Amino acid sequence: MRNLFRRCAMPSGALDEEDQAAVYAFRAMLAALRHPEPWIPGCAHDIAVRVGPFVERAHTRPGDDHGPDIIAVALQHPGRSCSPYGPRSRKLGWLRCETTQILGLWSPAYAMLTHAAAGLDLPDDVGMQPAHYAVYVEARQADPRQGYTLLRLGPYTQAQDASRDADRIDAALEGRATTVRPGFRVVARPGPFNVSDHQLFTDPYEADALVLLAAAVSGQTT
Repeated sequence: MRNLFRRCAMPSGALDEEDQAAVYAFRAMLAALRHPEPWIPGCAHDIAVRVGPFVERAHTRPGDDHGPDIIAVALQHPGRSCSPYGPRSRKLGWLRCETTQILGLWSPAYAMLTHAAAGLDLPDDVGMQPAHYAVYVEARQADPRQGYTLLRLGPYTQAQDASRDADRIDAALEGRATTVRPGFRVVARPGPFNVSDHQLFTDPYEADALVLLAAAVSGQTT
């Protein structure tokens, strides 16, 4: 950009097509910063979040919420929707983002403000803590409206811990998933932890998941 400004300041003042495109992109970025499109809670569109002096694209998900103050996001490559940023992003996974860090809905005009545009990977510390995860043990019927949740485990601090316990529960249910609750099929799935419903969850780090499942099946917990 500094080189562009030097060329603009040259006596001829002439800009080739590449420089003119850069000027248009810069003007679009300034306009987007001055008038960001507002983000509304529950909106499924990608958002622009501040990461230090940079602006990054982020994908949102429901859950892990504290009212309107915190949402869960995954940082995305600025050029492709729902595409991981790179090795750093895959390491970071889902993050808890304070809504004060949200600039607005993502606009391609912000791409020049990202780490990628500067030739940088994301830093180790992006100013956000890991999001939380959960396991839901559900009794399902063919009509999903007739199902219910038998057991909620969470919060997990690591996605792999939630996936591991879900797999262990499914393995323990193998061969009897349809007899635990007659008329239903009982399955376990990992998912986001909803802080607003924290009172419905059982801490998975205080007891073994299979012990908690046995108690739920016997009717000792709901």
